[in-house]
Amino acid sequence: MDARVTAVSSNGEYSFTKPNRDSVRLLAGLGVEGDVHAGVTVKHRSRVAQDPTQPNLRQVHLIHEELFAEVGEEGFEVAPGELGENITTRGIDLLGLPVGTLLRIGDSAVLEVTGLRNPCLQIDNFQAGLLKQVVGRDEAGNTVRKAGIMSVVREGGVVRPGDPVRTELPSGPHRPLDRV
Repeated sequence: MDARVTAVSSNGEYSFTKPNRDSVRLLAGLGVEGDVHAGVTVKHRSRVAQDPTQPNLRQVHLIHEELFAEVGEEGFEVAPGELGENITTRGIDLLGLPVGTLLRIGDSAVLEVTGLRNPCLQIDNFQAGLLKQVVGRDEAGNTVRKAGIMSVVREGGVVRPGDPVRTELPSGPHRPLDRV
């Protein structure tokens, strides 16, 4: 299956969910134009409270559409944008990518993968019990985060549903994603 964008979402106000758009414009070094999380330094409220000068490694949030079907099997209904992601994809193992992977989307946009989204209790406020579906433990007791990945914008451009997503793996050893 070809990797594709299935939805794009943004919101200029702090809100857990983000409305779907016909397109979003990615701005190099900043994020999604007009989105509350765009910027050079952190914008997530808890991270701003810790240190507002931290670099923003969470400019663009991506989730794989396959997660919606997975949680749907447990009785949860989730649609693109509802978990706060900017780009929803299909046909790409986002969680298996190494740190530093480049995602070339559409005609010109390039994202660099920085790490995993660390889901918070807001997910349970959206739908009670959903947090346990997107954060769990594997057989060895390690934490498994499934609520998508975070990235920074290396090259800007417009992203639309239907755009292809191409991966470019970094040179060197595979560095597994960790929360950012």
